[in-house]
Amino acid sequence: MRKVLITGATGFTGRYMAEELAGCGYEVHGLSYRQPVGELPAAISAVHCCALNNAELLRALLTEIRPTYVVHLAAVSFVAHSDADAIYTANLLGTRHLLEALRTTAATELEGVLLASSANVYGNATEGVLDESSPFAPANDYAVSKAAMEFLARLYQDRLPLIVSRPFNYTGVGQAEQFLIPKIVTHTRRRAAVIELGNLDIARDFCDVRQVVQAYRRLLETPAAIGQTVNICSGSAYTLEYVLEQAAAISGHRMEVRVNPAFVRSADVKNLFGSRAKLDSLIGDMSRIELKETLRWMIEHPSAASA
Repeated sequence: MRKVLITGATGFTGRYMAEELAGCGYEVHGLSYRQPVGELPAAISAVHCCALNNAELLRALLTEIRPTYVVHLAAVSFVAHSDADAIYTANLLGTRHLLEALRTTAATELEGVLLASSANVYGNATEGVLDESSPFAPANDYAVSKAAMEFLARLYQDRLPLIVSRPFNYTGVGQAEQFLIPKIVTHTRRRAAVIELGNLDIARDFCDVRQVVQAYRRLLETPAAIGQTVNICSGSAYTLEYVLEQAAAISGHRMEVRVNPAFVRSADVKNLFGSRAKLDSLIGDMSRIELKETLRWMIEHPSAASA
C-alpha cells in the first residue's frame, strides 16, 4: 500500500487531505507538533507527535514510515498572526528541517512531495487574473515567509520530487472563525443582528477545501507535476456582498453590515483571482463546487462549529 505522510494532519486542511487520500486507498500517516486533543480523524492510520525542528526524531520517523508521498501543510496559516517569529519558524525553518530530513532518509523512495505555499506571495498589487508567472509582491510576514519557502525549495529541486502549490482563499466546515467566510457563517448561524467587515466591493478567489485536497492528490499522482509551481484556485472572483447575499438566501437571515475602518486596506486592488490554466493542463478538469454550495454546506452542517 502506498504511504503518505501529512504534516499538519490534524489541522483544518490536513483532516480533509487525510480523508481524500484514505478514500483513494492510501495508508495515511500524520505528523503533529503536539499530541492531538480529541478524536483523531478515522482516515489517519497513525499520528506521530514530532516538531519539525526535532531533526533526530524526524529522521527516525521518516526511516520508520518510508512514505511514498509527503504533503507538507504544517504552517502558521493566519495572515494576521501576531507573532512574526512564529510565522518564520514554522513556515520557513520548519520546511527546511523537513526537506533536509527527507533528503537524508527517504529521497530515493519518494515519488512526490507537495509543499503548500500561498497565493499571498503575489500580494495585492496586480489587478485581475494572476498566473504562476505573476511577480511576487508579498505584503505581510506570512506572505514573505511563503515566498522565502519557495526560494528555499529551489535548493532541493534537484534532490527531491517537489511540487509547489499556491492555493488562493479556500474554506469549508471546520475552518476557524478568525477567517473571513467562517466569520460570516458563524454570525449567520447564530442569527446575529450585526456583522463588522472591511471593503465590501473587493472581489477575491474562493475555493472549497474539498476541491483543494482533491487537486493536491491529483498533482501528487501526476508525474508531469514534479518540479512545477501551480495555482490552486476557482478561477473566479467573488465580492463580500455576493457572499453575504448568498448566506442570507440560504439561511433566511439578513444582518446589518457595518464597515469597520480597522478592517479596510486602502491599498487593496478591487478584483483579484487566479488562473486555473496550468492546474487544468496537469490534472485535467475537475467537477466544480460553486461558492454558494460551499456556503450552504457550512451553514446547514450540523457540526459546523469552528475548529
